[in-house]
Amino acid sequence: MTMISIDPEGQSTQDNYKLLIGGIIPRPIALVTTLSEEGVLNAAPFSFFNIVAADPPMIAVSVQRKSGIQKDTARNAIAKRQFVTHIADERYVEALNVTAAPAPPDVSEVELAGLTPVASEIITVPGVAEAAIRLECVLEQAIPLGGTLIGDAGVPSTDLLIGRVVRFHIDEKLYNNGRIDPEALKPVSRLAGNDYAKLGERFTLVRPT
Repeated sequence: MTMISIDPEGQSTQDNYKLLIGGIIPRPIALVTTLSEEGVLNAAPFSFFNIVAADPPMIAVSVQRKSGIQKDTARNAIAKRQFVTHIADERYVEALNVTAAPAPPDVSEVELAGLTPVASEIITVPGVAEAAIRLECVLEQAIPLGGTLIGDAGVPSTDLLIGRVVRFHIDEKLYNNGRIDPEALKPVSRLAGNDYAKLGERFTLVRPT
C-alpha cells in the first residue's frame, strides 16, 4: 500500500472538506428542527453528527457557518436552548433533501418540504412526524470552533451543538425488547457529493475480552 501524505494547511478549506466527506463514510444524517424567535419552524439536515455519551444520553451536531455567520439551526438552538434531532431514513429522505435548500430565516423548511409538524412532550420545539426516530434535546453546550489559523483567526467556522436527549420517540415497529431493528428503520447515510447510501450487508465481530 502506497500512501499519499497531505498537509491540510497547504490546501484550501474546500479541498480538506472533500477529503473529509469522501473518507469518513458512511455518515449518519440528522434532520434538526429548531424554532426561531419569530416562531418559524426551521429544519436542516446535517451529516457531521453522532453520539457523545449514554450517561446522560447526548448527541452532537456540527453546524458549519457561512462566511463566519451562524446558520438558522445554530442561532435558534442557542437562543431557545432546545432542538429536535431526527434520524434520516428511506421513507422521507427526499423531503429531507428539500430542507437543505438555502431558504431565508422566515421560511419554514418543514412546510417547504411538505413535512408534518408534531408537538414535543418535554420541549417547545416541534419535530416532524415522518421520522421513525426523533430525539427531543436540550442544549448542553454550544461550542464555537475552527476558523483559519492565519488571517481570520478568532472567527469560528463551526458551531458544535451538544444536545442532551430528554425524550426518545421511536416507531413501535422498530422497537423490540429495548433494541431498534435496523432493517425496519431503513437508515440513510451520507457519502460525498450528492451520494447517499442505504443499510448494506451486515456482519458480526465479537469484541475481544
